Amino acid sequence: MEKYRDESLDFKERARDMVSRMTVEELAGQMLYGAAKIERLGVQFYNWWNEGLHGVARAGMATVFPQAIGLAAAFDDGLVGEMAEAIADEGRAKYNEYSKWGDYDIYKGLTYWSPNVNIFRDPRWGRGQETYGEDPYLTAKLGVAFVKGLQGNDPRYLKLAACAKHFAVHSGPEKIRHEFDAVVSDQDLWETYLPAFKALCDAGVEGFMGAYNRTNGEPCCGSESLQKILREEWGFDGYFTSDCWAIADFHEKHQVTKTATESVALAVKNGCDLNCGNLYGMLLSALDEGLITEEMLRECVTRLITTRMRLGMFDEKTPFDGITFDVVECEKHQKLNLELSKKSLVLLKNNGVLPLNKTKLKNVAVIGPNADSIVALNGNYHGTANEYITVLEGIREALPGVRVNYTMGSHLYKKKIEPLGFEYNGLAEAKILASHADAVVLVVGLDETIEGEEMQGAEAQERGEISFSGDKNSLYLPETQRRLIRELCDMGKPVILVNMAGSAIDFEYGNDHADAIIQAWYPGAMGGRAIAQLIFGDYSPSGKLPVTFYRNDNKLPEFTDYSMEGRTYKFFQEKPLYPFGYGLSYTSFAYSDLTLSADSIGAGEGLTATVTVKNTGRMDGDEVVELYIKDNEASVRVPQHKLCGFQRVFLKAGESKTLTFTLDKSAMELTDKTGAYQVEPGVFTLYAGGSQPDEYSQSLGGGQVVSKEFTVR
Repeated sequence: MEKYRDESLDFKERARDMVSRMTVEELAGQMLYGAAKIERLGVQFYNWWNEGLHGVARAGMATVFPQAIGLAAAFDDGLVGEMAEAIADEGRAKYNEYSKWGDYDIYKGLTYWSPNVNIFRDPRWGRGQETYGEDPYLTAKLGVAFVKGLQGNDPRYLKLAACAKHFAVHSGPEKIRHEFDAVVSDQDLWETYLPAFKALCDAGVEGFMGAYNRTNGEPCCGSESLQKILREEWGFDGYFTSDCWAIADFHEKHQVTKTATESVALAVKNGCDLNCGNLYGMLLSALDEGLITEEMLRECVTRLITTRMRLGMFDEKTPFDGITFDVVECEKHQKLNLELSKKSLVLLKNNGVLPLNKTKLKNVAVIGPNADSIVALNGNYHGTANEYITVLEGIREALPGVRVNYTMGSHLYKKKIEPLGFEYNGLAEAKILASHADAVVLVVGLDETIEGEEMQGAEAQERGEISFSGDKNSLYLPETQRRLIRELCDMGKPVILVNMAGSAIDFEYGNDHADAIIQAWYPGAMGGRAIAQLIFGDYSPSGKLPVTFYRNDNKLPEFTDYSMEGRTYKFFQEKPLYPFGYGLSYTSFAYSDLTLSADSIGAGEGLTATVTVKNTGRMDGDEVVELYIKDNEASVRVPQHKLCGFQRVFLKAGESKTLTFTLDKSAMELTDKTGAYQVEPGVFTLYAGGSQPDEYSQSLGGGQVVSKEFTVR
């Protein structure tokens, strides 16, 4: 028996044997994302490109969970892991069924190009919605949970193969990503941009995807420096793919090479095994020109075949063959989806109007361009849910017997709803409905047509209808929505502002004049039900912001500046609109008895902390307990404080619980100017609470954090 057929052998050994039998032409055919069939070796055609950011995407029916930024707001790595397990089950089920019907098309395989663990450093970035926010620690924790859930815990086979993207310094601007050079210091590189990728590598993620841009002069999909970190320093042994058509940018946009074959050679020499795109159609030409060697191709293809072997593609059976289509959008996954959506919602403001008392309502107006929008539930990179519940439908479901009136009030960004009408032609009806209502639920925001990847909404931007195209130029909503907010907030009726967007928004007039503000993100297919249940007090809100909400007039660095100075909660010096880690509740919590396992530890040692949390309000609810640490005597620039732990806990009214946190040496580490990690002797402060430890965060949330000092020898 040939070694590659022997299922008792190691996957890598089998892959080497299979690859040794391939011709050069066959090798080249395996390095495009649509990998060719090799019938004599039992290699089926395979499309590597699949998406699963918050549910199986672009492959038909699937559970559409909240967008990644909303998952981050839940501050619950356990629940993110459960979601990833559900995605893996649905992905396997669909693969099993598609294979039976001979369908090996794009988005129907087992190699998923998720999660996105780039750092959401700037609120203008349209793709920030795909990330877990601005903090490397939170991003790493959630990313690891996602990878483990997606890949499963079978000792031999991967359920799906996860992929960490976009390696490594990437967060806009979208318009210039194909020619842009992200220049970053060693300190920022290792302190902010690399930690989540390192955590996913340590967790066994199967794939990495390079970014479009250059980092410090080298294109990320052909970077000797980044590959040295990944392969040599971190010991990554999975496959590496380019982003889609990124290798062509080497000569067409970055101009670091002169010809297509030179670009191919640069990518292959620097560890890019797979080309999402078509430039690897030039591999044989690059070989003929002596720019690459046959051995390089065999090394790349060995890694690719090893991944496919780990997924069981060449074996008689796998433990996942019995996963049937019944699991797709099943009741269990819908319940999980609703739970995630509820925990992702962040209550930013409440003057006491929420929760609304259902028994006192006779007429409710639901108004806004996103009030009955399925698109705004989805976010980008999504599947197609079997059932959607918009905010309008959720409100109606919650209020049987109550008159619920609906109008858009405005277009998402155009000044007219009806093209032949006057400007702002939805405004009068919105005011009519509001005048008859006991309360107004005003649902505003963005959606994937104007917030997201490169060129989204470009035509509308060119017409002057919006100030953003994928990315945002301003933190304000489109003018047509801003006017709607102003007019309705001045009518003297209670206004609950619900914002569906994947990034920080300055609500302008609504900041001071709306009675309540709910940040709903893109909350998934069950989002409307989750929002309605929050409004009517079926549960207490518990989400926390995974990004800083800046004011539009806050002084942010240039979008193209990748220095962390003046960015995120760690280094921002002004007062923002709403801070990272902030979110209100319908109940209240008190913290006490923060106790450390030692008052003094040696450099490199860890620490255990316990803190008691009590629900001091009258309603049961979840609290996200946040742990921050401050280095009081650092010799280099360090964060004002940094997140080093979080736990979600459910407490009945009046109930107390004591939580334990374990901190390893990384919590005490600083990153020096060379990018090296070290623990310096000195005094540190540990904080525990429901927010950051700064005065502004505490004043907004109405709660106090507790703190304790300790010394590192």
